[in-house]
Amino acid sequence: MSLDRFTEQVRSADDLASIIGTPSALAVKKELPSLDEHMRRFIACSPFVVMSTHSADGRCDASPRGDAPGFVHVVDERTLLIPDRRGNKRVDSFRNILETGSIGLLFLVPGFGETLRINGRAAIIRDEAWLTPLAVQGRRPLLAIAVEVQECFLQCAKALLRSKLWEPHQTPDLQGLPCAAQMFADHVQMPEYDVAAMQTLLDESYRNNLY
Repeated sequence: MSLDRFTEQVRSADDLASIIGTPSALAVKKELPSLDEHMRRFIACSPFVVMSTHSADGRCDASPRGDAPGFVHVVDERTLLIPDRRGNKRVDSFRNILETGSIGLLFLVPGFGETLRINGRAAIIRDEAWLTPLAVQGRRPLLAIAVEVQECFLQCAKALLRSKLWEPHQTPDLQGLPCAAQMFADHVQMPEYDVAAMQTLLDESYRNNLY
């Protein structure tokens, strides 16, 4: 395996603690079993969440989800609803949830350094009464993910400060990075989809198939 080339791997929690140390009381006590008012407001302001799941055989997946701020609906202090918008039908996250029922969420708010982390259980739902209020532009989602919150806490801003993610003067250097159409065309290796055809497909999908 490719990881075998690394000969000094950390293989136990004790080894990890001896290198990193142990968390402070503050870092431990910030974890809550349910959403408080601050967290509910954070979710209401968030237009973007990274959703992490894993399959029964341990394969992991992290999938972006985004829409207008507050698109993730807070039902109560222990329950969230994430509407499924139109995508590519791979449904990797859904398959993982069917297998394990586990989920991790990372909410971001543009311009805000801290992030909100939520871990819990998940189920795929199609109850019309719950899906109808999640409609956008007259389109009700076919499905939604219901999340039972088990633990939640704010993550400090160090990662976003180091990355300067929200600093407007930090224009990323994209030199050497091809356009998305080029990357997709190279990945799929389908003769009917050269770069031009792929760009047309992407443009039409982004224009017509968001909801």
